[in-house]
Amino acid sequence: MTGSTLRETQLVIALRGLVGRRHVLTKDRATARYRKGYRTGDGAVIAVVRPGSLVELWRVAQACVAADVSIIVQAANTGLTGGSTPDGGDYPGGLVLISTTRLAGLHVIRGGEQVVALPGTTLYGLEQALRPYGREPHSVIGSSCLGASVIGGVCNNSGGALIRRGPAFTQLALFGQVGPDGVLRLVNHLGIGLGDAPETILGRLDAGQFDAADVAAADDRWAHDHSYAAHVREIDSAAPARFNADPRCLFEAAGSAGKLIVFAVRLDTFVREEGTTSFYIGTNDPDRLTDLRRTMLREFDTLPIAGEYMDRTTFDVADRYGRDMFVAIERLGTDRLPALFAAKARVDRLREGLSDRVLQWAGRFLPDHLPPRMRAYRQRFGHHLILKVPREQVGPARALLARLFPGDAVADHFVCTEAEGAKAFLHRFVAAGAAVRYRAVHGAEVEDIVALDVALPRNTREWVETLPAELQGQVVHALYYGHFFCHVFHQDYVVRKGTDALAFEHALWALLDARGAQYPAEHNVGHLYVARPALADFYRGIDPRNQLNPGIGQTARGRGWQDAASEGDPA
Repeated sequence: MTGSTLRETQLVIALRGLVGRRHVLTKDRATARYRKGYRTGDGAVIAVVRPGSLVELWRVAQACVAADVSIIVQAANTGLTGGSTPDGGDYPGGLVLISTTRLAGLHVIRGGEQVVALPGTTLYGLEQALRPYGREPHSVIGSSCLGASVIGGVCNNSGGALIRRGPAFTQLALFGQVGPDGVLRLVNHLGIGLGDAPETILGRLDAGQFDAADVAAADDRWAHDHSYAAHVREIDSAAPARFNADPRCLFEAAGSAGKLIVFAVRLDTFVREEGTTSFYIGTNDPDRLTDLRRTMLREFDTLPIAGEYMDRTTFDVADRYGRDMFVAIERLGTDRLPALFAAKARVDRLREGLSDRVLQWAGRFLPDHLPPRMRAYRQRFGHHLILKVPREQVGPARALLARLFPGDAVADHFVCTEAEGAKAFLHRFVAAGAAVRYRAVHGAEVEDIVALDVALPRNTREWVETLPAELQGQVVHALYYGHFFCHVFHQDYVVRKGTDALAFEHALWALLDARGAQYPAEHNVGHLYVARPALADFYRGIDPRNQLNPGIGQTARGRGWQDAASEGDPA
């Protein structure tokens, strides 16, 4: 037994003593669902550890830091860029992946106006907890349908669909930080008095052993991005509204991307809006949508709630390859999705991609899931927008839509019934998973998916992309969908077999740089994107030893960032 193997064996034994043998996974089949990213990413691990309390998480982290192994802390593993999974096996000291799915507690504080979310709290769980208070979290649909975590959203500056709220953000967090001396320290910036010793703080928080008197108002720190509503209205700015490397939203846990061990975040909640109205809009003239966006952001007293875009290709791929997911969410509810994903992973251990092929075959027998009026618009129009507005905005929105989308061959709209609105938004949000399904089913013709998460400048008018012929010829399907009023687009390119996907992506980067775009817009840089200088500097500042998620954003992996000279910048 080599020294390295002996050291790893001793660490595994120690970890089993901390959390129990069944929660330390070492076999490839047992660790696969944690090691492999939802869309990309895979690599070797010493072990996957699943602590069952915040104190256990602290002790596991201490053991890993002391053993000088690299650490990735993972929540739901729903990311699209591999930011919470290993990338290969070349990690200093080897890699331990800590899964926080067992740490799903949360605490509603200040009469429901704020919450404290623990590492495994999902957006769905938070949405359900707030419902009796008549309130809702920062994000309420989309990622919440896929089991994403609250802390994951904060750590990645995730934006979501709601126009007024911007990226998930807080300055109130409880986190562990590894100093340059190799010591793990607990930092309590929650604004809640929980004691002094780390295990006392974590034990009391886990058990909810604090009362209103312990919770400071903390008015000098934000628990959401207060400035975003005004920020997004600046439609003549040459800067994008929100993107991953925006320095205005990098603060301790916010944007940390696994470079801190985040035990809890404190976040504002929002009054749940009643009496909303959704419109379905179709057009063959994208300038009409530009006029709609600029007029509503510039002139309306109240911002709309959501404005989700998809082109016809995205409509079709989501229709055919996202049907079973659509039906599962609609009929079973999002609370059962984690169990469904776990079952899917077990099937894929037998043969990679088997579950996707079986589900795609079974989906052919499901009844039509989309409303007839949506299908009619798919035939008539190449561009689709689902617009949700509050009660007080319905009249002005109707008048503007009647002018811009009057019901001719170029542009039209209709007012959705409640069921139509729910189906329209759900159809839009299964698009990302549908692209992954397409790749799995058509592996013989498809090389890969090149997925970009793009923030265009707020003053952009020509937002529809036309690829150069040499790139277009390498594409089977290009899907364009996203959060239109924020000018954040998800662009998925399903490229033909034999295409050099990396060279294709780099060519796209050059096109985006010329347009003044930023990327990624709301997902972790993961291992697909190069962290821009401001973001890389932020990572160095919060993880000076580079022991947590080393290599994120194609940065250095060495301790103390010693091989930082290898880093680059796409710009």
